[in-house]
Amino acid sequence: MRRAWGRLLILHVLVLAMLAVLAVRLWQVQVVRGAEFVNAATETRTRDVMVPAVRGQILDSAGRPLVRNHTALVVSVEPTALVRMRDGGAAVLKKLSGVLGQPVAELKQRIRACGPGVTRPCWPGSPYQAIPIDATVTTRQALQILERQEEFPGVTAEVQAVREYPGKHEASQVLGYLQPVTKEELDKRHGLKSTFSGVDLVGRDGLEYVYDEELRGKPGVRRVQVDRLGKVIGVEQQVASVSGHTLITSIDAKVQHVVEKALAGAMKRAPKADGAAGVVLDARTGRVVALASAPSYDPSIWSGGISELEYQGLLSEKSGKPLVSRAIKGEFAPGSTFKVSSVAAMLGDGYPLKGQYSCPGSFMVGDRPFNNFRGIGLGTLTLHTALVKSCDTIFYRAAYEQWLRDGGLNPKGRTKEPMANTARAFGFGRPTGIDLPGESAGRIPDREWKRQIWAATKDENCKRSKTGYPEVAKKDATRGAFLKRLAYENCLEGFQLRPGDAANFSIGQGDVLVTPLQLASAYAALAGDGKLRSPRVGWALVRPDGTRVKEIVPPVIGKLPITVEQRTYIRRALSEVASDGTAAGAFSGWPMDQVRIGGKTGTAEVYGKQDTSWFASFAPTEKPRFVVVVMVSQGGMGGSTAAPAVREIYEGIYGITAKATPTPGPGASAGPGQGQEGPRDEAALPAGRPADVLPVIGADGRVAR
Repeated sequence: MRRAWGRLLILHVLVLAMLAVLAVRLWQVQVVRGAEFVNAATETRTRDVMVPAVRGQILDSAGRPLVRNHTALVVSVEPTALVRMRDGGAAVLKKLSGVLGQPVAELKQRIRACGPGVTRPCWPGSPYQAIPIDATVTTRQALQILERQEEFPGVTAEVQAVREYPGKHEASQVLGYLQPVTKEELDKRHGLKSTFSGVDLVGRDGLEYVYDEELRGKPGVRRVQVDRLGKVIGVEQQVASVSGHTLITSIDAKVQHVVEKALAGAMKRAPKADGAAGVVLDARTGRVVALASAPSYDPSIWSGGISELEYQGLLSEKSGKPLVSRAIKGEFAPGSTFKVSSVAAMLGDGYPLKGQYSCPGSFMVGDRPFNNFRGIGLGTLTLHTALVKSCDTIFYRAAYEQWLRDGGLNPKGRTKEPMANTARAFGFGRPTGIDLPGESAGRIPDREWKRQIWAATKDENCKRSKTGYPEVAKKDATRGAFLKRLAYENCLEGFQLRPGDAANFSIGQGDVLVTPLQLASAYAALAGDGKLRSPRVGWALVRPDGTRVKEIVPPVIGKLPITVEQRTYIRRALSEVASDGTAAGAFSGWPMDQVRIGGKTGTAEVYGKQDTSWFASFAPTEKPRFVVVVMVSQGGMGGSTAAPAVREIYEGIYGITAKATPTPGPGASAGPGQGQEGPRDEAALPAGRPADVLPVIGADGRVAR
């Protein structure tokens, strides 16, 4: 009996202990962690949906859209949802194929991840991001998916903003393009990760890349109620997205159109031309009015995914690498357009500004004759006439004399190198700092550069000095022998700056390389106030309601190493090139009494190819407003290819035609030698709003006229 009572007591104790434990646990669940479990229960019936922000527009200086948005019904697939299905989503893709009218194989290609050995189309973004597979669906197709959501798990159809480029191929390298966010970008860019909506695209090039954060805006959040199948049955809470800022640029869409057309015409006139670039800067502010590269492409090719064939076409030599901007990335020998820097170097080294200089048909640099163009001597000239007539031998002599004063082949102590140092002061040999990605630095080959190149190539040159170039010799024995001898010389003494190197440098040949933008920036400083500015395409950022966020001002990054008198002297010499010098043929009949144009032709030799054609200019010459530079690769003579293209651009800016002359615009002077600041009419493709006056943005986001 006692044993039974003992067992009963133990049982009571156990029951009480269990009740106590249960009470404690209930207290923990309901009191201590009550809020946590309430949230967890709520989450089982609600979903937070990120609402992507509308990306900001990119406008030209007059408010015309360069990049805008239009709404479209977009069908997207969540790859993670398909992977969790027993058949890997095969049944869903088959049904989706029937609705969209696209083969299943093509849909599978679009949702597979890009990687080594995977050809396009493929998905370059995050695997956790919904993948848009069709941005051209009809309302009927979208409803078929939305009304039968249980048959299309992981598939969405919703209205999204799609990027649109009204100018098609115009300024495509400047504007850039959009692509999905990759996992690597999310890991690197913490600011992007915190605001990533799941369907955002990011800028990959051009302005879209540089101003990506400002253009992208902030996504909103929509909390929705769902049933057991995940179908939305109501909206609980919504935080609106904030649209991205509008980027106003200094680009004038009409001038940009003129430049694009002029480059296309120049390439047609030069049958072997394989590329061209055009730059128009505001000489007063350093802002970019137009920036073009040919060949070009339509950025809308990226929308909805790009095929492997299309992608390779953007990068291939055969198509001219249209993805690459020759204006900021192309590096070319500048030819005689570089002589403005060489004249400045001579003046800085003590050569008289108003001295007399001999221009023979040939000049001996060391033991080798360097010829003037076609070996023609021009007698005794001033530096003014040397620029107008483009005499080479004056510059050969000056460069050779400076090279000798620096110690020749074996300098002792510190060298002055006036030609190279002056070129750097003009902005050559380093990026301008423009607000576009991927800009090239060009090349200024001085003594230190020669030593670096020799150290990097010595072993290969010494090897080639013995083995030669059999692959070249098979096609051209003379060329093969020359290269073998050159390799031998570079093996032994490639670190030396030779007299021929110095002579070639002075006329923008040899190893000198510049970009069209660098040359335009240097001429803007020369024609303007002598200050070297870092050009800017962006002008201002404004909010969607029209409130200005900030103005983007081109910074001053240097000053030309010449006095005001010397700069004025050079500018006045260049003012005669288009009327009486090497570009006179291209500007025959131009009304110089109304809009006088100054500039310099350049014809740079390239081994095995046609010459590179240049014309760098500014107008009006007395009070320069515009700097226009055109380069045509394999275009031939500067005066016959590039200069006519520059004339065509000025015709568009000022409204000049073969049968008409410009009428003074607002604020312009009609006197001789004074440039017309305004156009004749809207049809004349005028320059846009002056770049020192910001446009007024209304509350509707439109630019007030």
